[in-house]
Amino acid sequence: MLRDITLGQYYQTDSILHRLDARVKIIGTFWFIISIFLINRVSGYLVAAAFLALVIKLSHVPFRYMIKGLKSIMILLMITFAFNIFLTPGEILVQFGPLHVSREGLVLALKMAVRLILLIIGSSLMTLTTTPNNLTDGLEKIFNPLKVLHVPVHEVAMMMSIALRFIPILIDETDKIMKAQMARGADFESGSLMKRAVSLGALLEPLFISAFQRANDLAMAMEARCYRGGEGRTKMKPLIYQKKDYLAFLVIYGYLVVCVLIGRVLPLPF
Repeated sequence: MLRDITLGQYYQTDSILHRLDARVKIIGTFWFIISIFLINRVSGYLVAAAFLALVIKLSHVPFRYMIKGLKSIMILLMITFAFNIFLTPGEILVQFGPLHVSREGLVLALKMAVRLILLIIGSSLMTLTTTPNNLTDGLEKIFNPLKVLHVPVHEVAMMMSIALRFIPILIDETDKIMKAQMARGADFESGSLMKRAVSLGALLEPLFISAFQRANDLAMAMEARCYRGGEGRTKMKPLIYQKKDYLAFLVIYGYLVVCVLIGRVLPLPF
């Protein structure tokens, strides 16, 4: 289950999406997430799903790899679905004692499930096609105007990038600790929910120790390289927009317009 989390991981391959400027992918992901919450019709969701499928095809990331990332949010997806389907008032379809399934609740639950799936896949695609270094440079460039307000843009971008990079590292570390404890007789898969929760609690101490050790090693490595923040630093590979990046922006904003028109404005039957 832990190895099914794809957020924060980078998939090495050569594709059009991998060669795009990091700023294009960050801004494109932002607008894609906005579009998911702007649409309110089935036709709009179909447009969003078709656009995402096209982008996945262009990224050369295997589709099964993208689907694998959904396994880690199945519990969250089920809880969200249950809350919406049982607690939304409206025309009652099925009654289960104090609980009921309403038509409005069913529609809302399906919408929220589709939105969550598209959001997770779309966000994962950005990190799968962008290296941590490029992600840091892209975030720093995007937030660069905030320097006028004395916001430490470079430091904030660095922290966000390190946090994303630590996700797969901590997942691997947790998996190693679980396997080591299972080899010593620990059981994380059987018993009641409370018993499994207590068993998983035994992972926290070694995991925290490992995380703090890695953070300390990273800090010492940055100190050894005389890292002093972003002031006066130069880039070996500065981000420069090229023709393909402008074309990608055109496609993104074209998708956004089509998605809003079909998903909210045009008088379509669905």
